[in-house]
Amino acid sequence: MVSTHISPAAAPPQLLTQHYSRYTAADQHVWQLLFDRQMELLPGRASDAFLEGVRRVGFTRDAIPDFREVNPLLRELTGWELVVVPGIVDDATFFGLLAERKFPATTWLRRLEQLDYLEEPDMFHDVFGHVPLLTDAGFAAFLQELGQAAVHHFQRWPGRLELFTRLYWFTAEFGLIQEPAGLRIYGAGLLSSHGEVQFSLGNNPTRLPFSLDGVLDTAFEKDKFQDLYFVLNDMQQLPGSLQELLQRLLE
Repeated sequence: MVSTHISPAAAPPQLLTQHYSRYTAADQHVWQLLFDRQMELLPGRASDAFLEGVRRVGFTRDAIPDFREVNPLLRELTGWELVVVPGIVDDATFFGLLAERKFPATTWLRRLEQLDYLEEPDMFHDVFGHVPLLTDAGFAAFLQELGQAAVHHFQRWPGRLELFTRLYWFTAEFGLIQEPAGLRIYGAGLLSSHGEVQFSLGNNPTRLPFSLDGVLDTAFEKDKFQDLYFVLNDMQQLPGSLQELLQRLLE
């Protein structure tokens, strides 16, 4: 499992550049191993929207994605782009980037001996896990609206940011969805983790129907497999849950 971008408040990051020529043959080999392993596992387990997104964005085993090629595709499809950050960014910065349709991504890749666990997300999590669903117009719109709402409330009531963090965590990172063909994964923290793909759909964790109350009342830990997952009936519950949260905050 990998942790998400969200961390305690810190200084805004300096946006960087992906220096593609610096990737070594060993880096390309790790990408190939990770890609092959996940793409063998995910059919029948990942959401249809994710698998279609992998195709639409053109990810393959042959090469680490080049942001100079990925970003024009994303902009054309949904108006999003990847921006390079040095590592984990704070909550306010993260949501601020989402509000501008910018997804923060690192460019370093784990080493061969780190295939199964990292203390913080690398580009396989950030790019393989998140980018395919950024090609889906509905999901991409939800993430932008979540970012805009989080920024608006943080500027006035900083303590409310945790509410938006939990909604992000239990959806975009660790969400499940019930599709006509069965239970499927759409959260990037699961999609990029070989072990947690199987764990999340197995018999050990608790899975509950998605509800805003459930999400907001549930704390989470970053450094272990999740004990609890929330299951959507359909993707329309995501914008609906955000609107419900915003309505509550007006009361």
